[in-house]
Amino acid sequence: MYTQAMDTMGKEAGDAGKALRSAEEMQRQEAFDARIDAGEFIEAKDWMPDHYRKTLLRQISQHAHSEIVGMLPEGNWITRAPTLKRKAILLAKVQDEGGHGLYLYAAAETLGTSRDQMLDALHTGRAKYSSIFNYPTLTWADMGTIGWLVDGAAIMNQVPICRCSYAPYARAMVRICREESFHQRQGYDALLTMMQQGTDAQRAMVQDAVNRWWWPSIMMFGPPDDQSPNSAQSMRWGIKRVSNDTLRQKFIDATVEQARVLGVTLPDPDLKWNEERQAHDYGAIDWAEFWRVIGGDGPCNEERLGARVKAWDDGAWVREAALAHAAKHAPERAAA
Repeated sequence: MYTQAMDTMGKEAGDAGKALRSAEEMQRQEAFDARIDAGEFIEAKDWMPDHYRKTLLRQISQHAHSEIVGMLPEGNWITRAPTLKRKAILLAKVQDEGGHGLYLYAAAETLGTSRDQMLDALHTGRAKYSSIFNYPTLTWADMGTIGWLVDGAAIMNQVPICRCSYAPYARAMVRICREESFHQRQGYDALLTMMQQGTDAQRAMVQDAVNRWWWPSIMMFGPPDDQSPNSAQSMRWGIKRVSNDTLRQKFIDATVEQARVLGVTLPDPDLKWNEERQAHDYGAIDWAEFWRVIGGDGPCNEERLGARVKAWDDGAWVREAALAHAAKHAPERAAA
């Protein structure tokens, strides 16, 4: 669903500028750089610099964590959906997000790590996930608003990753982006139904949800370009194609018109069209809040991580049974 990790972690100390150890390695580096410059895709078995591998692993694994943790705030509303249609849509969406996590874990595994290692990093707090999931979902309108704003921001972030230089990640993102487009449309449709056919109380509920989710949504693009420690190198490698500020501006410009059609007000008194820039100016973002939530002090950080750790612990017997079954039948497979 969401990627923000490459811009919320510190630099790998010493890796980026580490001296090459041999002439052969230097030749490999030059060949790698030439492939990147030519716009070629890098496959899992191709040679790649260690820092490129580490940057990809950090981003892809944390993207996968975001998909899995992102199931929690929406799954909480499946049993409370107002109609059977909305229940079926939300079930399908949460199922999609689980699938996205599996695609991404599989892509990260091609970089030489195991799923158990990635999950251990999540459960122990060493790996992050998108800050957006550390906010509570208070009403049914939050489900539509997440679809419209959060998934809309995710699509803006993720479409360029379909051209990521690392081929397994790029291939996974093609299907993910198609499904995210459905998520965004269903969210917008849910809000439009409430705004056009609902009661005054329902319309007020939608406006309240938009007020709460607007600023966290535009924070999803990561810190400003001049405060983003990893962006320049990631763009040089073709992992990232568009800067944080450019993506944020595109999202805001697209969303203003959508808000007008919905009939909701975006909670930014400084939001206005700038004729000279041919783009919308917008107010100051509370980056202190962003870093506080990233650092673990958001409204739901403890709840979200606790739920994931509990699910892992509760599922231990299933993993053990599967391993025992595989071991029992291993001689049969070997003899076949």
